[in-house]
Amino acid sequence: MVRWLLLGCGPVGHAMLELLAERPGRVQVVTDDPERVTSLREEGVRATHSDPTDPEMYPAAADVVLVVGEDAKRNLAAVESAREQYPNAQVTAYAGVEADPEFVERLDEAADRVIDATGVLTDYVVEMVDREPARRLRRLLSVLRELEGPLAVVTHDNPDPDAIASAIALCRIAETVGVDADACYFGEISHQENRALVNLLDLQLRNLESTDDLEPYAGIALVDHSRPGVNDGLDPETFVDIVIDHHPPRAPVEARFVDLRSEVGATSTLLADYLERLGRDLDRTVATALLYGIRVDTKDFTREVSKTDFEATAYLLERVDVSVLERVETPSMSADVFETIARAIRNRESRGTALASCVGKINDRDALAQAAERLLDMEGVKVSLVYGYKDGTVYVSGRARGADIDLGETLRDALGQIGSAGGHADMAGAQLPLGILEEVGDDSTESLTEVVRGIVSGRFFETLGTAPVPGVGDADELTLEFPLDEQT
Repeated sequence: MVRWLLLGCGPVGHAMLELLAERPGRVQVVTDDPERVTSLREEGVRATHSDPTDPEMYPAAADVVLVVGEDAKRNLAAVESAREQYPNAQVTAYAGVEADPEFVERLDEAADRVIDATGVLTDYVVEMVDREPARRLRRLLSVLRELEGPLAVVTHDNPDPDAIASAIALCRIAETVGVDADACYFGEISHQENRALVNLLDLQLRNLESTDDLEPYAGIALVDHSRPGVNDGLDPETFVDIVIDHHPPRAPVEARFVDLRSEVGATSTLLADYLERLGRDLDRTVATALLYGIRVDTKDFTREVSKTDFEATAYLLERVDVSVLERVETPSMSADVFETIARAIRNRESRGTALASCVGKINDRDALAQAAERLLDMEGVKVSLVYGYKDGTVYVSGRARGADIDLGETLRDALGQIGSAGGHADMAGAQLPLGILEEVGDDSTESLTEVVRGIVSGRFFETLGTAPVPGVGDADELTLEFPLDEQT
């Protein structure tokens, strides 16, 4: 049950009370207007005759504080008192009548939300505060405020645009409640478009070399992945404060605040939603990064896109730097990427409409995803898997289009027992430790490659329920049908 506290009760407050009377929750009013107190008590509303800026007269607890007096100066004092009394509550303030711009600016710094129009305030509180999205935002802000030091927002290893943008956005949200935050990652940013995004927007990210680098931080947040030690350099036992992700988890996720919504196409969508509900001015840097993150993860709104993704895009569009987006999308492609794509095409193995390709030793793991996308463009191909190894790990990237399978679940079933694997129905990946296979050594690269190919392709095709089909060649077309009992 939501505990509402109204401080001051002019025309705006009275309008709010009429609407709140129809909704569940406990309402308390503190106002210095004695006639209003009498009237409210006759209507059955808990009302206290006192100075709205005096915290001694406030109730013991409140979830949402609405400062709705007519004078901006007094409203500012009430906001500051409420913030000190209820550090975890959501505080929304009305700027008052003909407010001085100086007080409006100070109100914006002190409150979670400031509205200077009566109608907008009413619509905002009714639509936004008393629903699940608003409750999520309140819980997130509450966890942030309770931190006793800076926050490390950790992406998955070698972050993509969605992870990068989400980390930067969460840092901005933390700053609105006075918490310093850094966007952090293990590994490297090697994909040419990802590097262009970081460089052109001048994004500040911290490259972590070991878990010792996290000692100065009082809190840990994970974005675009949900479990420490899985696709990041954290210890699996790391205590996590915040998790925000759009990937369906395979195992339980533990954190003080968890927002997992697999129905949306990108984690950037969730962060854009938070920022819109906060009502703060969104700078072009964050807006541009978030929009690019959504576009990449939804493949320009053609893959696992939802209504929420479109709504977030509409919010961001007016605020992005279009010229930067154009430059990010047309970076030069490195020779390593071209070579990986060429090897993927040359080494492909087909089983009906599915194919897999081992490219051997790699320098740039991001090239695997680009190769998988290219192979999916081949005629008759519905599922593509490209994999290679680097630094003692086999990296796997898969794509699907129009196939009657869930690729994320397929890779979990095929490779989850020997590594970490998962993702979405049409975009997934895996990481497998080479272990004893690595001891084959550089002098026997061909043998190591063959062993890796046998394990990954073998398990993949077996899980798909396919086998080599006589007469299927490069020029042949075959519609692959997966048995019902083999679908995942």
